[in-house]
Amino acid sequence: MRFNLSASIKLVNTSKSHKLWCVNVRSFSRTIQSDDTVTQAARPPPAKSASGGENTNTEQRSLHIAVIGVPNVGKSTFINNIINHRVCPTSAKVHTTRQSNTAICTAGQTQLVFYDTPGLVTQREIRKHHLEQSFKSAYRHAIQHADVIAVLHDASNGWTRKELHPTVLDTLKAYTHLPSFLVLNKIDALKSKRVLLDLIKTLTNDTLTSRRGVQDARHASTATETDQPAGGNRLNQRETSWSHFSDVFLVSAMTGTGLHELQDYLAGQAKSRQWRFPSDVHTDASPEALIVESVRARLLDYLPQEIPYNLKCELEYYSVEKRKHNTISVPSCWLTFTFPADVVYTSVQVRCPTTRIERLICGEGNGKLRQITERVTSDLVEMFGQAVSLTISTVSKGKKSTPEA
Repeated sequence: MRFNLSASIKLVNTSKSHKLWCVNVRSFSRTIQSDDTVTQAARPPPAKSASGGENTNTEQRSLHIAVIGVPNVGKSTFINNIINHRVCPTSAKVHTTRQSNTAICTAGQTQLVFYDTPGLVTQREIRKHHLEQSFKSAYRHAIQHADVIAVLHDASNGWTRKELHPTVLDTLKAYTHLPSFLVLNKIDALKSKRVLLDLIKTLTNDTLTSRRGVQDARHASTATETDQPAGGNRLNQRETSWSHFSDVFLVSAMTGTGLHELQDYLAGQAKSRQWRFPSDVHTDASPEALIVESVRARLLDYLPQEIPYNLKCELEYYSVEKRKHNTISVPSCWLTFTFPADVVYTSVQVRCPTTRIERLICGEGNGKLRQITERVTSDLVEMFGQAVSLTISTVSKGKKSTPEA
C-alpha cells in the first residue's frame, strides 16, 4: 500500500543573475509492508565492501548481469522496475544513458547486480550523433565484470524486431565464454501475441523450442496460429540471429509483466560468494551524479530534436540537512506515520549554447522550466527516499541570464 504526500510548490522571484524555479520541500512515497514496517530508501552511499556489517552466518550468493541492447529498447526502465527502485535516469529519447550504471537488488541472501550500459552503436553512429567514445568502451567494461549477459530486444518495433543488430551479434561473438539470454521487451505493445513464437524462432535459430519463453509464446498463439510462415526460413538468418541463448523471457518493463519470473531465474543462477555491496545500497553512483543525470534526462523529454544534446548540466550545490523526525497523522484512516525529515538541498546549472535555446528552456513566464524542475524533483524524491529542494538555473554564452519582466 503506497501513500503519496506532497507539499506546495512555489515560484521564487528571479534574481538579477538567474532564471530559476525552486520546488519547495516535497514529501515522499513510502511503502507500507505487511509487517507494519516502513521501508526507507536510504540516500545512496558510496560503494563499499560488504565484509564489515553484513551477516555472514548464512551463505551469501550473488550474480552480476550486464544488460546490453541497441538504443531505446528500454534497458534503464527494465533495470529500474526489476529492482523496484529508480537508479537509472530514463527518457523517451535515445542515448539517455551515456555511461555504465550499476543497480543492486538484494533479497534474502541473494544479491543481483545489474550493469546498465549505453545503447550499442557503430563508429558511424558515434560520428553522426557526436557521441563520446565511451559508448564503445562502457559496455565492454560492464561485461568484463559480469557473470551473464542479458540481451534486451524491442519486440514492438515491426521494422527491427526480426533481427539482432550487428553490434549485438559482434558483442556476443566477442564474449562467447559468458552465458547469455534474450529478453523480448515491450510485449504489452503487441496487438497480437501470435508473432512471439515466430520471433523467438527467428532470433534464436529455432534452438530454444523447449525453453520457457517459447512455451509461453506458443501458449499465447495457440488459438490463432494457422498459416503463419516459419521464421526460420530467412535467407540471412545466420547473420541476424544467435544460436547460443540459454533462455528467452517475454517481459514488459513498463507494466512489470514477466519481471518476477526473470528475477527468480536470476536468483537461481546466483553464485555462492560474498556480496560486493551492502544490502541497503541500490547503486554505487554518487548522489551528485544522479542529480545531474536526472536533470539531463528530463531535458531530453521536454526539449525538441537535438537541442537537449547540446546542453551541459553542472552541479552547483548539494547538501543534506539533518532534522528531527516528522510525525504525520491521517485521521480519515486512523494512521500515523513517522518519516525522517532529512532534506536534500541541491542546485543545477544548465549551460545553453545560445540565448534562444535558453529562452526555449525557460518558456513563457518560466513555465517550462517550472515543469522540468517539478518533474526532476519527483524523480529525485523517488530515487533518494528523502524530501528534495531543487533549483535549476540557466546560463548562456558564459553570461548568466537576466530576469524577465
